[in-house]
Amino acid sequence: MRIRNKPDFWAGVMFIAIGLGFALGATKYSMGTAARMGPGYFPFWLGISLALIGAVVSLGGLSKKAEAEEIGRFDWKIFLIIIGAVVLCGTVFTFLGVYISVFLLVMVSSVASHDFDWKVALGTAVFILIFVWLAFIKGLGLIFPLWPQFIS
Repeated sequence: MRIRNKPDFWAGVMFIAIGLGFALGATKYSMGTAARMGPGYFPFWLGISLALIGAVVSLGGLSKKAEAEEIGRFDWKIFLIIIGAVVLCGTVFTFLGVYISVFLLVMVSSVASHDFDWKVALGTAVFILIFVWLAFIKGLGLIFPLWPQFIS
C-alpha cells in the first residue's frame, strides 16, 4: 500500500496517537455511565472520537483518489512563534488577567500565519475573548483575574 498524500496520512497517525493516549489516560479515572458520567467518561470518548477521525484521515491519505502530495520541510519559525505565544500567555496570565493575556495569545500566534492580516487577527481575538467570557466566566463560573492586578 502506497501513501499518496503524506501530510494527510501522518496527520491522521498523529490524531490516532493523541486520541488513544487521552483515552488510555482517562481510564485511570472512574468512567460512570452515560446518565451519570464520571471524570474519565468525556476524555475517554473524546479520545476515541479523535482516534476514529484520525483513522479516516489516514485512510484518505492511502486512497487511490487522494491527491499525491509530499511533506514540506518543518518550519521552526512558525513552531517557535506559536509555542512562544502560549508560554507568553501562561507567564503573564496572573499579572495581566484573562482578557489581555488571551488577546496577546491570539494576536502573537496569528503572526505565524502565512496569510497574516491584522483585521482578521483582531476579529478572531475579539471572538475568542467573547467565547472565553461566555464559556468560562459566565457559563462555568470560574474565578480568574479578569484584568491586570494594577487596575483592579
